Amino acid sequence: MTHDLGSARDFYGAVLGWRFRATPLGGEFAVALDEDGSPVAGVGAVAGSLRAGVAWLPYFGVADADATAARIRERGATVAVGPLTMTAGRAALAADPQGATFGFWAGMTMDNWSVGRGAAPATVRLRTRDAFAAAIFYAEVLGWAAGPESRCDVRYEEDHVRVTVDGCTVAELYGGALETPPDPQVRPRWEVHFRVRDLAAAIRAATAAGGSVALPAAPDPANGAAQIVTLRDPDGGLFTLTTA
Repeated sequence: MTHDLGSARDFYGAVLGWRFRATPLGGEFAVALDEDGSPVAGVGAVAGSLRAGVAWLPYFGVADADATAARIRERGATVAVGPLTMTAGRAALAADPQGATFGFWAGMTMDNWSVGRGAAPATVRLRTRDAFAAAIFYAEVLGWAAGPESRCDVRYEEDHVRVTVDGCTVAELYGGALETPPDPQVRPRWEVHFRVRDLAAAIRAATAAGGSVALPAAPDPANGAAQIVTLRDPDGGLFTLTTA
């Protein structure tokens, strides 16, 4: 979610080499495409109209937006916006019991959309206080590992929870984030990780385009062979780049 679609297109095009195309959702929305033409993200100039800050958020696909909203409320969490009816489906924004914001979507999706494969988003990662409690919440409201027909597999691995689909990691949940500090890096939140070939070049491009480094490059604690860096775009949106 951003305030200005044109500025976001300029910034992420310069940093990540993305191209953009229109969507059935109207002129305020665009799909970002990587160098191979595969969709990697959606960008919407809706932060102001939704009274929300500029942010990257994961949207989870659901079969029934109203039923999902009801399950969220039943578990003491918040549905902040929606579900709203759009051209191709219904969408909503919510916050889990520990305060991390996420979206969910019931409707049409792209056939070639994926997470964790190729140059697509490498993963979405939740930083929260209690990874096990968060995993139970999301499993219950989103239907993760719900019965033998589910494609999702949820596993607790040492200090985190890993969610896989057809053997590919699509989400990770890490515990230990603090509640009180004002720094957004340590508050419960979802991170979106995008894959790049050259981390240093991406950092240079981001700073040249008006962005900044929020957390410096470092080895990924979940994948020692990879480096990650958290950047802030010119409007304040946080995103993470990885070489994984």
